[in-house]
Amino acid sequence: MISAKLRHLLTTCGALVALIRWVGLGIFALSAVGCGSWSSRADILETGTVTQVLEVCKTSLDNGNYVRSVECFKRMTGRFPFGPESEQAQLNLGFAQSKVGDSEEALASINRFIKTYPTHPNVDYAFYLRGLTNYERSQGLLSKLIPEDRATHDPTMSKQAFLDFSEMVKRFPDSEYAPDARARMLALRSLLADSELHVANYYLRRGVYIGALNRAKFIVESYQSTPQSHTALAIMVQCYEALGEKALADEAREVLKLNAPQHAFLTGETSKKRWWKFGG
Repeated sequence: MISAKLRHLLTTCGALVALIRWVGLGIFALSAVGCGSWSSRADILETGTVTQVLEVCKTSLDNGNYVRSVECFKRMTGRFPFGPESEQAQLNLGFAQSKVGDSEEALASINRFIKTYPTHPNVDYAFYLRGLTNYERSQGLLSKLIPEDRATHDPTMSKQAFLDFSEMVKRFPDSEYAPDARARMLALRSLLADSELHVANYYLRRGVYIGALNRAKFIVESYQSTPQSHTALAIMVQCYEALGEKALADEAREVLKLNAPQHAFLTGETSKKRWWKFGG
C-alpha cells in the first residue's frame, strides 16, 4: 500500500511534469508563431507586391533593424528595379548601409542613386548623406588617435566630407539639410586646420624648418581668421628665426600681434599651455 507521503510526492512530481510539458508547449508555440512571422515576411519579399515589400522594408528601418533593412531593400530593388518606390528604396538602402557601418557599400549606393536620378526630389538628401557618411568615417578614425599621433594622420576622409557638404550646399542652398551641412563644414575646417598644424609642429620640433614653414604658410593662406592660422604665424616666426631670416620673422610677428595680440606665443604663457596645441 502506498503511504500518504509517497502518494503526495508522486502527485507533486506528476504536477511538475505536467507543468514542464505545458511550458515546453508554450515555448514551442511562441517559437512557431515567431518563425511563422519571419517566414511570412520572407514570403512577402519573394512574392508580395511592391507596396507590400516596401512596407516590410520600412518597418525594419523604422524599428532600427538596419541589418535586415539592408537585406530587404536589396531584395526589393532586385525584384522591382523601376518605379518611384524602387527609387526611394535605393536611397534608403544607402542610409541603412551607412548605419551598419558599411561605408563603402553605402557610398556606392548613394553615388549610384545620384547618377541615376539626378532630378529626384530627394537628391539633395543623397548629397547630404554622402557627406555625412564620409564625415562619420573621419570622426571614427580620429577618435581612436591621441593628439601626438595626429601629426601623421591622413585627413583624406575629412577633406572628402568637406567637399561633399560643399557641393551639396552649392547645389541646394535652400535645402532643409543645408544648415547642418554648413555647421559640419565649419567643424571639418577646424579639424583640417588642426591636422595641418600638428604636422607643422611635428616638423618644427624636429628641426625641419622648411617643411614646418611651408605647412604654416599653407594654414595661414587656407584657414584665415582661425586660431590655427594664428598659431601658424607663431611657427613661421620660429622658422624664420632658425633660418636666419630676421626681417621675415619680425614681419610674421607683427602680423600675429595685429591679429592675436593675446596669443600665448607673444605673452610667454607657455607654462600654462603649449601655445601650439590644437591652435591654442
